[in-house]
Amino acid sequence: MDYFLHALRNYANFNGRARRKEYWMFTLFNIVFSIAVAIADQVLNLGSESFGYGILSIIYSLAMIIPGLAVAVRRLHDVNKSGWFLFIALIPIIGGIWLLILFCTEGTHGSNQYGEDPKQQPDVLAI
Repeated sequence: MDYFLHALRNYANFNGRARRKEYWMFTLFNIVFSIAVAIADQVLNLGSESFGYGILSIIYSLAMIIPGLAVAVRRLHDVNKSGWFLFIALIPIIGGIWLLILFCTEGTHGSNQYGEDPKQQPDVLAI
């Protein structure tokens, strides 16, 4: 949960690097919260039959666009790729697979053009 909150605190920070753990924990909690919000929409009967989503789901999705993009760009920086590589996902089938592989790849050891290795820095999230 700390990684999710860390990504939200840095919601508009497209600089630096994000470890695999930070990216995937953000993604995991984002999915869990999305499901919870969708269930809340159904329980509160806020869903629209013509649109398919409820107002809470729409608000949550809009709120998570910038933090999601920021953590994805920082993750790409960790593997020494530009944030523009996110557009590779627009290539049907192959682009999404390639992006998934980049997100799963271990980051560059040591510093790169995007900053210091986050694994070598003390973990500010550890208690």
